[in-house]
Amino acid sequence: MPSLWTRLLQGAGVLAVLGLVASAFLPREASWLVALTAVIVLGVPHGALDGAVAAPLLRPRYGRAWFGVFAIPYLGLSALVLLAWQVLPLATLAGFLAVSVLHFGEEDAGSGRPIEALVRGGLPIALPALLRPEETAQIFSVVARMPMPQLPTWWSAAAWLWLALTGAWLLTRQARWNVLGEITGLAAAFLALPPLTAFTLYFVGLHAPRHMLALVRDPIKAPGVDTMQRAVRTSLPIFALTLLLGAGLWPLYASGSSDVSANLLTVTLQMLSALTVPHILLDHIAARHQSRSDY
Repeated sequence: MPSLWTRLLQGAGVLAVLGLVASAFLPREASWLVALTAVIVLGVPHGALDGAVAAPLLRPRYGRAWFGVFAIPYLGLSALVLLAWQVLPLATLAGFLAVSVLHFGEEDAGSGRPIEALVRGGLPIALPALLRPEETAQIFSVVARMPMPQLPTWWSAAAWLWLALTGAWLLTRQARWNVLGEITGLAAAFLALPPLTAFTLYFVGLHAPRHMLALVRDPIKAPGVDTMQRAVRTSLPIFALTLLLGAGLWPLYASGSSDVSANLLTVTLQMLSALTVPHILLDHIAARHQSRSDY
């Protein structure tokens, strides 16, 4: 029987999903604010567990100094990504999307399923480009802070390649029924809802909780995180630090603009991309360390 904490999380998840779906009928600015609030409050904390992953790797060697050894390069790499958005926004966008496909696919499909990983990881990136290209271009024009009357050709071409790959993969009948159900549900969400709302449903409804559950079930990767309650509690300090960093950056992004929703979109997605890069690197380092310790 599920614990009270699990039932509360499930109830909160249902309410969040219903709220997100309802927000699609609001004006664009209000819809963006609802989606971005959900990304920040319900999605960002899963990355805030990176400290719990880094601690068993670094504490045995560096003792009390482990957090500095973890945080300085982590934040430094994030800062480089934020700088890249200012210098090479289109190239940074392409890199962010490619990294997202690989990261989402690896989390969703697991190891040893490269085609399935591309199909599932590419879904939240390719479907907005195929189904709502103008709205998607508008979003990333704001994020990249450059004119984007239509999506870049490379994004549209990659989306069509993803569709061809997905069709071929489905025809081989290798997809499990639960995977087919998930893909169908996500496709329906991206068809019916604005791109940012549909992506938020995927990010906070599947990606973030899936990552946290994987850590809870892994006794080695983050040994202090063995329940969802502890996962949430452990994430809070770094989550709070992330919010402080975002608040510190806000004046830089908001100067000269009174559009709160657009500024929040830019800060949130640029910071998300900046934190994703060290997040993925840490995951790979932890996985490699774990595979070595298995021998």
